[in-house]
Amino acid sequence: MQRAGRSVYLDNAATTYPKPEPVYEAVDAFMRDLGGSSGRSGHWRAVETGRMVFAAREAIAKLIGAPDPLRVVFTRNATEALNLAIQGLLAPGDHVVTSSMEHNSVMRPLEAAVARGISYTVVDCAADGSLEPLDIERAIRPETSLVVLNHASNVTGTILPVERVAEITSRKGITLLVDAAQTVGRLPIDVSRAGIDLLAITGHKELFGLQGTGALYIREDIDPLPLCYGGTGSRSSELEQPVELPDRFESGTLNAHGISGLKAGVEFVATTGVGPIREHEIALLERLGAGLQRLKSVHTHGPTDQRALIGIVPLTFDTLSPPEVAEILDTRYGVATRAGLHCAPTAHRTIGTLETGTLRVSLSYLNTDEDIDYLLECLSEITAP
Repeated sequence: MQRAGRSVYLDNAATTYPKPEPVYEAVDAFMRDLGGSSGRSGHWRAVETGRMVFAAREAIAKLIGAPDPLRVVFTRNATEALNLAIQGLLAPGDHVVTSSMEHNSVMRPLEAAVARGISYTVVDCAADGSLEPLDIERAIRPETSLVVLNHASNVTGTILPVERVAEITSRKGITLLVDAAQTVGRLPIDVSRAGIDLLAITGHKELFGLQGTGALYIREDIDPLPLCYGGTGSRSSELEQPVELPDRFESGTLNAHGISGLKAGVEFVATTGVGPIREHEIALLERLGAGLQRLKSVHTHGPTDQRALIGIVPLTFDTLSPPEVAEILDTRYGVATRAGLHCAPTAHRTIGTLETGTLRVSLSYLNTDEDIDYLLECLSEITAP
């Protein structure tokens, strides 16, 4: 039986909960007081909605070090952003290099692209999810046009060396696409300084926005084909899709209420500071790691150095399966986690958990020491002999 209505949310790698209060307030205010369609009408509600959308672009661009907010295009999520880049850039004969720690939002588009004459190489990571950049360089061929790499694994939390890989891709004239779904808002990112050509962002994780929001940063001289064609509110007399950004990639009515919440989430991150957010996360990870060491039948997978990972800790158990533990945590204790393969089977194969999956404990800035202590207490009871 669940303890006295206790509720602890530790599934933030799927989506963060709760959100900061300004996010709720922004969405409510937009829906009640504004409600216009950006770029579609000349009345004040539409104009003010357009200003809000542009301010959200500016906030994201500033957070990631992008020089031009118009190069930040809104998508439904990081998956759509990754598909826009992968499907929009690759042509028959192209070769792609990626890692074995990628999410299916990278692996499935690459596999689908094989039918179009595109090939790809998966570079094996170590058992803790870490990557040697020179292995990426060794996999590059004359026909390699794209390297796709996640910034941090959604399975182990391992931070991959994207800046060192960027040095390689810049030197060889190859485009680098980074999946930052798990890292924007919790790790410092500067696309200009790091040499990142495309950055896929989701809004509903560590930016504390709504589900159904995301973005893709596209460097100035890169021009993918659109995934979707249609009305943009601009050049309406022409049948061809506009070439100007962001309109080229934003056909149809934007998710303005979602963008209003995303804007508030980005502003919360900027005001709080990525540095303090990261230090709080590391403190929680250290507290969790120390407690898990006392539980002999609970096993972690991934880096042992908390500064080498983000707030994601995968667990397996001696006598219970991850789904069993997840169900007990949920129904008996009110603790939300996620068990399974986390849409990343190649990552689980890399760390040796493809057959069992793991129980993923994932933290956010809004988690507390008390949340960690309660989880450890629950796991101690569940796994007691």
